[in-house]
Amino acid sequence: MAILVTGGLGYIGSHTVVELLNNNFDVIIVDDLSNSEKFILNNIEEITGKKPTFYPFDLKRKELLAQVFDAHPIEGCINFAAFKAVGESQLKPIDYYENNLFSLINILQEFKSRNISNFIFSSSCTVYGQADTMPINEDTPLKAPESVYGKTKQMGEEMLRDFAKAYRRKVSLLRYFNPIGAHPSIKIGELPAGIPNNLVPYVTQTAAGIREKLSIWGNDYPTEDGTAIRDYVYVVDLAKAHVAALEKLLNNDSDEAIIDIYNLGTGKGSSVLDVVNAFEIANNVKVPYQICDRREGDITVVYANADRAENELKWKSETSLQEALRTAWEWQKYLESRIEYSKSI
Repeated sequence: MAILVTGGLGYIGSHTVVELLNNNFDVIIVDDLSNSEKFILNNIEEITGKKPTFYPFDLKRKELLAQVFDAHPIEGCINFAAFKAVGESQLKPIDYYENNLFSLINILQEFKSRNISNFIFSSSCTVYGQADTMPINEDTPLKAPESVYGKTKQMGEEMLRDFAKAYRRKVSLLRYFNPIGAHPSIKIGELPAGIPNNLVPYVTQTAAGIREKLSIWGNDYPTEDGTAIRDYVYVVDLAKAHVAALEKLLNNDSDEAIIDIYNLGTGKGSSVLDVVNAFEIANNVKVPYQICDRREGDITVVYANADRAENELKWKSETSLQEALRTAWEWQKYLESRIEYSKSI
């Protein structure tokens, strides 16, 4: 069965491609390599013994996307293709709206015209904004997101709801919390270009001496240690949830619209300083840091109630924070041996 994975050489996408291949799906990747590297494709093959079909182009090029659908009997899509940096989205809002929404529309146009269903959307807990109560479940009211990135995810969800209802298609909206870590093979992991926007690769680069200090954006939040709290979920656990969500859609024979929504997190919040401390313990490495002003678009506290995913998908995050951070450090050391990486930082 052929599944299109857009952004399939990116961080979460590459881990999900591995899990799909391990579960005997045929995978077609479209990735413009704007936030990924070609060597990941070979590493996926080394992990799985299988090489997915790969097309390197921007999904805004409708004519090339149509050719992919002409060439393969695609029965579903997992869409990871999006710009994803909260801070950057505040500085480049039009770029984020264009990239994240036009690419989604183009895929849905192909789904509509070819009568294809089974669409999984890489969404985010940012769609909740700063929720009033914790933990967040799927019925928590959505608020206006604090960032342009979050707005594009909320708009994407609305598009998919309307698509499913109008054309009686099956979609799954997966709201991630904060993915971290690397595959246990240490052949794929998070690969930021330039200065990282996410916490863990900034921690690993600081520990490696690439960055002088970790910048902690604010220590005056109303939390126990003053730093912001997030729900950090191991990326391989997260990838497995995509396979479970896809199989649920594929096994549903209903002719009616299906709109599944799942939070994917651990159910536990950890502060920025918790992560730094856990990293130091897991890897016996010190991480120098400095406190900076809060960053626009960040929220104070967010962590998941993932009971619905456990009940309906039989999925649960099993990997500890320290173990996930151990793999992140091993991945950092692996990257430093690569010429491609040393040129990008």
